[in-house]
Amino acid sequence: MTIKERIDQLRTDLHRHNYNYYVLNTPEISDKEFDDMMRELQDLEKEHPEYQDENSPTMRVGSDLNKNFTQVTHKYPMLSLGNTYSENEVTDFYDRVKKALNEDFEICCELKYDGTSISLTYENGKLVRAVTRGDGEKGDDVTDNVKTIRTIPLVLHGNNYPEHFEIRGEILMPWEVFEELNREKEAREEPLFANPRNAASGTLKLQNSAIVASRKLDAYLYYLLGEELPCDGHYENLQTAAGWGFKISEHTKKTHSLEEVFEYIRYWDTERKNLPVATDGIVLKVNSMRQQKSLGFTAKSPRWAIAYKFQAERALTRLNRVTYQVGRTGAITPVANLDPVQLSGTIVKRASLHNADIIEGLDLHIGDMVYVEKGGEIIPKITGVDKDARGMLIGEKVKFITHCPECGSKLVRYEGEAAHYCPNETACPPQIKGKIEHFISRKAMNIDGLGPETVDTFYRLGLIKDTADLYQLTAEDIKNLDRMGEKSAENIIKGIKASKEVPFERVLFALGIRFVGETVAKKIAKSFNNIEELENADLEKLTSIDEIGEKIAQSILIYFSSPLNVNLIERLKSAGLQLYRKEEDLNEYTDKLAGQSIVISGVFTHHSRDEYKDLIEKNGGKNVGSISTKTSFILAGENMGPSKLEKAHKLGIKIISEDEFLTLIS
Repeated sequence: MTIKERIDQLRTDLHRHNYNYYVLNTPEISDKEFDDMMRELQDLEKEHPEYQDENSPTMRVGSDLNKNFTQVTHKYPMLSLGNTYSENEVTDFYDRVKKALNEDFEICCELKYDGTSISLTYENGKLVRAVTRGDGEKGDDVTDNVKTIRTIPLVLHGNNYPEHFEIRGEILMPWEVFEELNREKEAREEPLFANPRNAASGTLKLQNSAIVASRKLDAYLYYLLGEELPCDGHYENLQTAAGWGFKISEHTKKTHSLEEVFEYIRYWDTERKNLPVATDGIVLKVNSMRQQKSLGFTAKSPRWAIAYKFQAERALTRLNRVTYQVGRTGAITPVANLDPVQLSGTIVKRASLHNADIIEGLDLHIGDMVYVEKGGEIIPKITGVDKDARGMLIGEKVKFITHCPECGSKLVRYEGEAAHYCPNETACPPQIKGKIEHFISRKAMNIDGLGPETVDTFYRLGLIKDTADLYQLTAEDIKNLDRMGEKSAENIIKGIKASKEVPFERVLFALGIRFVGETVAKKIAKSFNNIEELENADLEKLTSIDEIGEKIAQSILIYFSSPLNVNLIERLKSAGLQLYRKEEDLNEYTDKLAGQSIVISGVFTHHSRDEYKDLIEKNGGKNVGSISTKTSFILAGENMGPSKLEKAHKLGIKIISEDEFLTLIS
């Protein structure tokens, strides 16, 4: 047997054993035998790089080389589903389908797995691309990370699959893996993942695919797309895809009546608690692809499918104490520490109490038996107290703290707000780290390689005390830190340097001035040539800017009245950040849509919805979400929602197409 033949045989055998173990749960060989074969293949591939194959089983282990994600446009938009929470609404959906089709139909019932959506493209039986949902029109190419998920086939079985097709599904983190990951993070005193969905999503976006491989993600596939699908039936397509090696939920069921749909919903409302992965509802789909096409889409979702969401689970447990967390803005969040209780498949020990008013309204005492809910299966919250369970040994009444638990400053509560705040924004550690985390975030300075854990490490070691310190860092300063190699250090420094090209409006947003979000930052950047003009502006000048009221204006004045903030701005200026409008930035702005309120609806061809929103703002217009008498016009793409169309006609609102809009602002 030649080297090439041995490599091919090992790859074929490992693909088969991987499928048997991870998808069918029927291994034919021991773990040691599998590992020995994998090691032999790795050694042969290393010695003979001329036989490299992007879909080799060795890709499952991942790589520690960082790789930036690129954006890919979806061939078929990944729309979200309409949600319903009652059986009456399910009946309404069923009746709408029945009326629209006027012929017999079947409904395919599926568990709604609570993970992160993925689109997989296969060509000639091999995985060529894996893309996240993104904004529905474009997503991130995460192929290298997805190849580490052992339940996703790299090479398909058999030969009866289409030459080119797409299959969609959900990337999941099993409860067992999620709990273990959070135990490790808790031991390191790191922030915990809120739920398996966040954990799966965060893992999939890691730059290091070797870490992704270690997280043991899972995947269920639930929708096949393409020009040459094997069957008209969605359910039948999934069963066929299972034969190609895909993990398809065995709990998917085809129903022929509304009563069968309700039987499925009621069964899984309870039984889902025994599943190894998170679910948050049931998806109902018209089974026939022909009928799906006939029913079509609204602007946001298909008319042939709907998601029934389960009601939040509730459990009763004991309140042991209340602790307090400090956020980026200084907002204080009270947290209930509880006796551990199982809720939605995970052990809950803590729950949010939101603010002082909520605590007062609940009349909480230490030792109370409290009701805990997971709204939408996310972060738990206390919703009530079993006052009948109070005994003689009940503890003291819970009273909101008066001083910051981190720095000791006296808390303040601003008029009209529910939260209490620590005013010591320049010396309170969680606030400082929070401001740096906001500064480096994607919509602000977008500094690659930096995240909350890295910021915390740099802060603890005294390498940074504010955002300006980032620009003094060198690769030498950080390359020898724990879990930080030379390549990672260079990438961070490169990302910091690249952030100097971020435009004025995003730098303003990154500063973290209270109430100055993305939209307000854009308005300010359009109204002032540089940071000095903003710094010297008075209340009258600020409130004359569209959408800036006295509350935002006062916050800006307070920010620039602080000598520490002024000094920080000077240091950022010296570092080379764009705290001014460049000539090309000015050229992008016009007043062609000044004073006009515009609603966007439908699916577009030339630009994404976010790009159109940006164009509207850059031409002086205002994006609004709903139609009213104040709406100037509607920018409409394909499949504009029927309710919006009806309302527009009723109010006499003008509707213009993409091409008309682009001509208008050209």
